[in-house]
Amino acid sequence: MHNEPQQPETVDDDHATSFERVSRRSFLTRVGAAGVAVGTGQLHTLARADSGSIGEDAASTSNTASESDSVHVQLNVNGTLHQLDIDPRTTLLDCLREHLHLTGTKKGCDHGQCGACTVHVDGRRVNSCLSLAATHEGEAVTTIEGIGRPGALHPMQAAFVEHDGFQCGYCTSGQIMSAVALLKEPYGHSDEDVKEAMSGNICRCGAYSNIVCAIQQVRRKA
Repeated sequence: MHNEPQQPETVDDDHATSFERVSRRSFLTRVGAAGVAVGTGQLHTLARADSGSIGEDAASTSNTASESDSVHVQLNVNGTLHQLDIDPRTTLLDCLREHLHLTGTKKGCDHGQCGACTVHVDGRRVNSCLSLAATHEGEAVTTIEGIGRPGALHPMQAAFVEHDGFQCGYCTSGQIMSAVALLKEPYGHSDEDVKEAMSGNICRCGAYSNIVCAIQQVRRKA
């Protein structure tokens, strides 16, 4: 009796290959996704921790710097003493406008070229945008608010009104402060002398001839 040789059981190669391929892909996909999720979470946590510490350090440094870098000054402005704690880099112009709220003094070019910020320091005209406030302790600072007021105008202010020495008015306070200082300075009596003495003050509206007339009227009366 002959027995037929038994054939070994065969496995569908296509099925095995497909099963093996799907399993490998699933495994790699899941491992990769898990790694990305973990890595992203760790980076996010580190970023938040770093940004928080950096923000706290920056805020602490800023507060410390602002507290330690200020200087105490006493300024005599328009006859009144003011006790101020300011940044040592604060210009006289910014101190007058931002700390004392004397906004008659205007910020024009902020480079000392237009004269809109002119004030008097011990009677001398000064471009306040180029001068540090802390250097004027013990000196008398006079602004446009200190030479006259409505109902009691300085003669120069009244002359500017009479001769229409302003249009937009932005440069007017600086023009008047320079003109008042000019009365005590050794310049000649001609219009050309006045123009030379006022050459540091720019009027963008072009009211120069009226400004000269106003100044000459006050000079003659003086």
